[in-house]
Amino acid sequence: MNNQQNTQNQAPKHTNKKFMLVLVLLVGVGGTFGITKYIHAQHHEETEDAQIEANISPVIPRVSGYITEVRVKDNQKVKKGDTLIILDNRSELIQVEQAKAALAAIEQNLTVANASTVASRANVYSYEANVATADAQIEAAKITLKRATQDYERYANLIKDHSITLQQFEQVEAAKMIAEKQLQVLTDQKNATVRQVKAVSSQSVATAQQVGVVNANILQRRADLSNAELNLSYTIITAPQDGKVSKINVHVGQLLQAGQMLFSVVMDTDPWVVANFKETQLTKMHIGQSVSIKVDAFPHLEFKGKVASFSPATGSRFALLPPDNASGNFVKVVQRLPVKIEFAGNNPATRELKPGMNVGVDVHVE
Repeated sequence: MNNQQNTQNQAPKHTNKKFMLVLVLLVGVGGTFGITKYIHAQHHEETEDAQIEANISPVIPRVSGYITEVRVKDNQKVKKGDTLIILDNRSELIQVEQAKAALAAIEQNLTVANASTVASRANVYSYEANVATADAQIEAAKITLKRATQDYERYANLIKDHSITLQQFEQVEAAKMIAEKQLQVLTDQKNATVRQVKAVSSQSVATAQQVGVVNANILQRRADLSNAELNLSYTIITAPQDGKVSKINVHVGQLLQAGQMLFSVVMDTDPWVVANFKETQLTKMHIGQSVSIKVDAFPHLEFKGKVASFSPATGSRFALLPPDNASGNFVKVVQRLPVKIEFAGNNPATRELKPGMNVGVDVHVE
């Protein structure tokens, strides 16, 4: 009986020692873990609210039309300038032919206008020559009139002395009157020719101005032709950059509208990470700090990066309906600021990263 009682008294003491040992170990491990985490937190800022980003170019038609051929498939790799979609171009071809015909017609008008200008200038030169001829004829008529006047005055004195016959005097008088009339006729003809020169000169100026109008119309028709040819080129939709196309949501025979979003091309450019840090995590962060990046799709790999830039505003400010704390009840919510992180080094595995993949980032703040 005494031995049994002693055994019962010793068992709790042995149990208490094991419990204390386990407790001490747990406290030690927990304390070590807590201290480690605290020290780590003093030198690192982490978040899992981060995704891979890359340049994505939309494929958008610039003209409306029916699809005649689709030359790409889902997730196909393309090069810049590769043909993706071909539209029915018959109406654009007709517009190009119409523009060419209009240009040819207006160019013919230019030929006619130039010929009319040359003819008008020739007429001006002809009438100016007629004026010069009239001037010479007037000078000759003036000389004839002067001689006839002198003969008339001489014969007038002789008739008084009855030195000549009346018939001779009348002949001289008639010659004088004819000379006067001839001078008057030539002067009137010259004045008429001068008026014709002015009229033809005005017509020549108008014709020359018409050439300028035709030239302006030619420029307009050439612009119309260029626009028609440009619209024709838009019927072939090409890849804007090297990359991979997304899911193709269009089919042959489908009507596309100008500006309609068709699908996207994910460009073959270096990806980056956008991490949304709490505003309370930004105190020690700055551009250039090194970053450790873990991608959920490749848990066995660790990528290196650096802080490239900070967003100028929190993500909520870019929302469709940004919060307005001036209305309603105010509840303080910790905001997140997008931070761009670029990959560092030449890790070939970055080529396998796709936009939208979840990542975890660890920024070494000190």
